[in-house]
Amino acid sequence: MSRFTNELLLILLVFGFNSCSNDEAEYISINRELEVNIPSNFPEIQYDLSANAPTERGFELGKKLFYDGKLSSNGFISCGFCHEQRFAFTHHGHQFSHGIDDLEGTRNAPAIQNMAFQKEFAWDGATSHLDLFPIIPITNEVEMGETVSNVISKLRADAEYQQLFAEAFEDGEVNNEYFFKALSQFMVMMISSNSKYDKYVRNEEGGDFTETEEYGYELFQQKCASCHTSDLFTDDAFRNNGLPIYPGIDDIGRAEVTGSVADNYKFKVPSLRNVAITAPYMHDGRFGSLESVLDFYQNGVQDSETLDPILKQNNRLGIDLSEAEKEALIAFLNTLTDETFLNDERFAEY
Repeated sequence: MSRFTNELLLILLVFGFNSCSNDEAEYISINRELEVNIPSNFPEIQYDLSANAPTERGFELGKKLFYDGKLSSNGFISCGFCHEQRFAFTHHGHQFSHGIDDLEGTRNAPAIQNMAFQKEFAWDGATSHLDLFPIIPITNEVEMGETVSNVISKLRADAEYQQLFAEAFEDGEVNNEYFFKALSQFMVMMISSNSKYDKYVRNEEGGDFTETEEYGYELFQQKCASCHTSDLFTDDAFRNNGLPIYPGIDDIGRAEVTGSVADNYKFKVPSLRNVAITAPYMHDGRFGSLESVLDFYQNGVQDSETLDPILKQNNRLGIDLSEAEKEALIAFLNTLTDETFLNDERFAEY
């Protein structure tokens, strides 16, 4: 709700509803604003809540849209098809995203979690606004294969959606703006912040680390935290981590957006939250296990003009890791699994 609506509600609570029409009173009573609980160990939120604060009805509308195949050209592929809650809203086990007509893309479906704290979206940062993020999969010809105008037409022809939009937004129109705002309200609430690690750093019950996990955390801070920063475990930057070009797919990453050769083969640093259950890994899903990822960083990094300097230090490529260190790092990474988030009924499909 807007600041004006919040102030109006306060006045009504003090003086009664005599100065408000029945319709306005009903809207305020049934569409309460949701509290966005920002964890104490998280950085500042990036999404502008003043422009689109989540409400009960807006959230429910966004959830329905997220799981509705109407957003695709064949009426079957929904956002939730490639973003499954039990796998931190990734497509676990699928190397590449795929959708209509069983077509397959060239990139792995990234996790949807803590989106309100990020500045750039998609592997190449194709958009810097969460409201615009859904356009990418909707219009991708091998994912949802649809146009936004067609989606809106289908929603306008649906009596249930007409009612839901009317309940979620004050003027009730089924349009592009409210369509994207509803999806954002759903994603803004998808905060993963209750892993064992979170309880550890917040000194909460259930946050006791084993010796191996503690050692892994120390190693992580020494060898990984330069890129996987803060308790989001990403610096939201684009980096070339030295992956060899995937056979048959010359994906140049960020450079597709910027047009700069300086961005060749740079991809967004992914968050490591829930990483233990989101295999396969990397933008092209080439690694099926965390062990394979660490093996790559130990001895598989390939030099190039845009290789991140962090991976080219002390006259060696990559990160020096012993087998014992890999084991400890994986133990730590397992503490980032948030069962509360993975089983939160608010985000579950109907």
